[in-house]
Amino acid sequence: MRLIRPISTAQQVHEWLHGCVLRGDLLPGARLSETEIAQQVGLSRQPVREAFIRLAADGLAEVLPQRGTYIGRISTSAILSARLIREAVEADLARMVARARPDLSAMQAQLDAQDRAHAAGDVPAFIEADDLFHRAMAEAAGHPAVWSDLERLKAQMNRLRHMAMRHFDRAETIAQHRAILAALLAGDADAAEAAARTHLRQMLEELPQIAAAHPDYFTT
Repeated sequence: MRLIRPISTAQQVHEWLHGCVLRGDLLPGARLSETEIAQQVGLSRQPVREAFIRLAADGLAEVLPQRGTYIGRISTSAILSARLIREAVEADLARMVARARPDLSAMQAQLDAQDRAHAAGDVPAFIEADDLFHRAMAEAAGHPAVWSDLERLKAQMNRLRHMAMRHFDRAETIAQHRAILAALLAGDADAAEAAARTHLRQMLEELPQIAAAHPDYFTT
């Protein structure tokens, strides 16, 4: 981890650990050691301890008195709630964009980036382009803050997405994005909404399969 001086060290350690949990580099149930992390990043234990507390506040870790800090299991209820909210919000965004017909080159650029990441087998880059595709739709609708609000809701969903993108065909996700963009470019609000809903319901098929394969990683 490379430190950036204007940002507090605790915040930087938190952001680094947060990313490790979302990507699955730190698996559910793994124990976090203040001493080991502090040595790894070259800091005292205090900012690391603060980062652990922030990670727990995110719902991604559990601080157990006299036992230590552990990576929390993935909450299926949090995933389902976030997915439901995303579908409702993004279905409306899709309709708004289709009716307004703004410049959608930013969405196309992220779709192209997903193609490249898929070809390279780069899952983190694929998911980053996925997020930027959806953010670009919110921006095209004139509501960029909406994506920021959604981002705060979907930490548990993101953990599942990283697992899903390693187990399922990423080409299907790209095809769904193409359908969304095609409907938006055509100005077809009904088709755009339907494509957005289809895309965001894919997780309802993936979640039970991944949870069955890795039951120790999940909690209801």
